[in-house]
Amino acid sequence: MLDRIRSYSRAILERDPAARSVWDVIFSYPGFHALVLHRIAHAFWKRGWLWLARWISHWGRFLTGIEIHPGATIGERVFIDHGMGVVIGETAEIGDDCTIYQGVTLGGTSLAKGSKRHPTLGKGVIVGANSQVLGGFTVGDGAKIGSSAVVTKPVPAGATAVGNPARIIQAAGDALREEAAAKMGFSAYGITQSDDPVSQALRGLIDGTATHDHQISLLWQAVEKLACKLDPDCVPEAAAREDSFEAKKFNDLVGK
Repeated sequence: MLDRIRSYSRAILERDPAARSVWDVIFSYPGFHALVLHRIAHAFWKRGWLWLARWISHWGRFLTGIEIHPGATIGERVFIDHGMGVVIGETAEIGDDCTIYQGVTLGGTSLAKGSKRHPTLGKGVIVGANSQVLGGFTVGDGAKIGSSAVVTKPVPAGATAVGNPARIIQAAGDALREEAAAKMGFSAYGITQSDDPVSQALRGLIDGTATHDHQISLLWQAVEKLACKLDPDCVPEAAAREDSFEAKKFNDLVGK
């Protein structure tokens, strides 16, 4: 029990730059308090003292704003950051080194008693604020759930799930699309999925924008190299211009 408490406090000190000392964690972090109370409630739950376990869990929810069912299984070095509004269901399993932010629900979609209704998080999973992970599936080791995502299907190890309904980002093309969309001020995966023609058109426009930006960057580099061949005093710039188009500089290079 004491070893598990030490692991919780060390995890907070390692992952939260706002944490100043062990005393700060022990007295000021509701996520730490919720996990300690859960350890006590879980021990009673496993011994069959169900009413007492639920009563301790209820007081933990009242004191911290974090609701953890005493039947849930939580590993070592877990960090619940901020924590207000977190709900963790009875059959949920959380692996070592996971990080969970405020407003997260690890919930179930089945009413069958005794079944695996809640998700299993592998080791090192990060679950962003206000995201909902619903169902008895597994989120693989090292996966990331983006803020406000709604995940209802398994997530492979190391992948990232974003949007509603959640979409898995793995391929390089998906990552480039998300990066281009971020420059426009929104997430490419916060829109309806591929069954919507408007969604398909938007993703096509985003892909075209990302391709054009890359081509302009390559063109700029080629012109800059050619200009430096013609002018011995020219000093080429190492960085490609991807964020903005400097028309005057480009005209100066071409004018040479």
